[in-house]
Amino acid sequence: MSAGTLHPDTLDRAALAERSKRFGAWYVTEHRLRSIRMYVWSMLTMALGTPLLYLLAFGVGLATLVTGNTGPAGVDGVSYLQFVAPALLVMATVAVASEEFTFGILLGFKWNPIFVGMNAAPLTGRQIIDGSFLFVGIRALVTVGLYFGIVVLFGGMSGAWVWLTVAVALLSGFSFSLLAAYSATITEDKGQFAIVQRLIILPLTLFSGTFFPLTQLPIFLQWIGWLSPIWHGSELARQVSYGPTEPFWLTLVHIGYLGALAIVGWQLCVRIAVRRLDK
Repeated sequence: MSAGTLHPDTLDRAALAERSKRFGAWYVTEHRLRSIRMYVWSMLTMALGTPLLYLLAFGVGLATLVTGNTGPAGVDGVSYLQFVAPALLVMATVAVASEEFTFGILLGFKWNPIFVGMNAAPLTGRQIIDGSFLFVGIRALVTVGLYFGIVVLFGGMSGAWVWLTVAVALLSGFSFSLLAAYSATITEDKGQFAIVQRLIILPLTLFSGTFFPLTQLPIFLQWIGWLSPIWHGSELARQVSYGPTEPFWLTLVHIGYLGALAIVGWQLCVRIAVRRLDK
C-alpha cells in the first residue's frame, strides 16, 4: 500500500513514532522538567540560600581564623575564600547529581514507575536514561549558575576564565553517574541510599581537600582524595579559577579521570536500564 493511500490516523501514528525515535530523549527531559514545577520555588530557594550560608560561614567566619594563622598569603597563595569557593561549586553540583542519580532513577523504576510506561510507548531504554541525564544537567546548571553568580559577587572568583568553573562543576557532578547505574539495579528499597550517603558521599566530602589542602591530611588518608571525584573536580576548578598551581599533566589527569567516570557510569546505566525494561 502506498503512503498516499494510508489512513490519516496511520500517518499520524507513523509521524509520532518517527519523532519519538529522533527526539525521545528530549521528551523525557521535558517530562522531568514539567514534573518539578511544583517544587521549583523550593529548589530555587535552596540554590540561592545554600551558597549564601556557605560563603558567610567559610568566607567570613572560618576565613578569619585561617587568615590569622596563615597570614595574608592565605592558602595556595590566595585568600581562603578564593581557595574554597571553587570546591563549593563542585560540591553543589555533586549534591544535585547524587540526588537525581539515586532517588530520581529509582523513582522511575520503582516508586513511580514512569520509565516502564515510557518504554511501553515508542521510547527506548537508552532514550529514557539519556533524557534523565539531560534533565540532571539542566537542573545542575541552574544550581551552579546561581551559585557561581553569588560567589563572584562575594569576590570569591575573578578573572577571564572563571566561568570555566561552571563546566568543571558539571563534569564533576556527572562523574557520579555510577550511582545512577547502581540505582538502576535496585528492585527493593532497603535504605541503600542512606548507606551510600554516609559511607561514600560524606567521607569523600571530608577527605577530598575541599576545605583544606589534601596535603594537610596524614599520608595514609590522602589516597581517599586521590580516588575521589570531588578532589579531582575541586583541584581542576581551582586551576581555572586562580591557577595554575600544579603540573599540566596533573590537570589532564583530572579531566581524564572525571570524564572516564562520567562516560562509564552513563553507559553502564543505559545497559542496565535497557536490560531491565526489556524483561
